[in-house]
Amino acid sequence: MFDILKKLCLADGCSGDEGDIARLIISMLPADCEHYIDGMGNVIVNKKGAKTPKNKVMLAAHMDEVGFIATYITGEGYIRFAPVGGINAETVIGRQLHLKNGTIGVTGTKAMHQQTKEERESDVKFSQLAIDIGASGKEEAEQRVRQGDSAYFDCGYTELGDNMIKAKAIDDRIGCAIMLKLLNEQLPYDIVCAFTVQEEIGARGAKAAAYALKPDYAVVLETTTACDFAGVEDEQRICELGKGCVISYMDKGAIYPRQLYDMAVQKANTLGIAAQTKTLIAGGNDSQSIISAAGGIPTLALSVPCRYLHSPACVIKKEDALATAELARAVFEELCIL
Repeated sequence: MFDILKKLCLADGCSGDEGDIARLIISMLPADCEHYIDGMGNVIVNKKGAKTPKNKVMLAAHMDEVGFIATYITGEGYIRFAPVGGINAETVIGRQLHLKNGTIGVTGTKAMHQQTKEERESDVKFSQLAIDIGASGKEEAEQRVRQGDSAYFDCGYTELGDNMIKAKAIDDRIGCAIMLKLLNEQLPYDIVCAFTVQEEIGARGAKAAAYALKPDYAVVLETTTACDFAGVEDEQRICELGKGCVISYMDKGAIYPRQLYDMAVQKANTLGIAAQTKTLIAGGNDSQSIISAAGGIPTLALSVPCRYLHSPACVIKKEDALATAELARAVFEELCIL
C-alpha cells in the first residue's frame, strides 16, 4: 500500500486539474475492475465480489490536493497566484513549487528588513506573495507560464523516524491508496469506489457521484488533523498519531449516524484494530455532500490522523494507515449485509 501511496503523492492533481492523478489511479486498477469517468471527472470503479450484497456500499476518497493557480504575470516576470483549497499563506513563503510543464519557481515576498513594523506583525496574505521562476521579464515568463496554470509544492516523499511518512497530498492520496488496496483483494461482496474530484473547494465531485450511484451506505476514507505536537494539550490535539484510525461522530460538515459510528467502534474493539475519535468538532470531508444527497445516504468517515495538513510536509504513521485499511474492509463487509 505504501508503494502505491508514494506514487500517488509524487503525482499532481489539485482541484480542477485531476487528469494526471486520475490516469495514474486507473493504471493501478486490477484487471477485474470496471471503471468510467463521470461528467465531473470522478473515477467510478466497480468490482464484482463473491456475492451480490443486500446493500450497495460506496467507498469514496478524493483525488485532488491543495495547490495553487497562476493569476497574473507582472512586468518583471513574477507570477502572482492564489491558493486552490485551504492553505495558510505563511506555509508557502520560500517554498519551491513546480508547474506541470516542469517550470520550477520559488515563492517570495518583501524581505523582513524592508517590512514595516505593521507588516511584520500582520498575517501574511497571498496578495503579498509571488512565484519567482527566474524570468528576465514578462515576455519570458509568458513563454513558460499561463494564467490558469496549476502549481504544486515541490517536496518529494520521505520516510522518517518511527514508521512515519512525509509528503505533500497525503490528504487524501492515502484514502485513494486504501481503496486501491481493497480493489486488489478478493472481496466477499460487490464494491463500488468513487475517486472524487474537487473536495478541497467544497466537496463537489462527491455530490455528483452520490446522486448518480445512489448507494444504500457510504464510507469516506480520509485524513484528519492531528495536532499532537509541543504546545498543544488535551482536547486541542483532536487526534494523535499512533492511536489508530479516527472514527468520526461529527465534524464541521456532517453529523454521522449513531448506528454507523457505534458499529465501527464495536468492529474495531472486537477485531482488535487500533481506533480513536476526535476530541473537537473539527474538519470536514466528502461526507458533507454524500450524507444529504439523493434523499439522504447514511455515511461514515474513517480517517488517518495526519499532522501539518495542507502543507508540503503532511506526516502520518504507517500503523494508523494500516489500521484504517483494516477497519474499512470490516465496515464495508458489515454494511453490505446490515
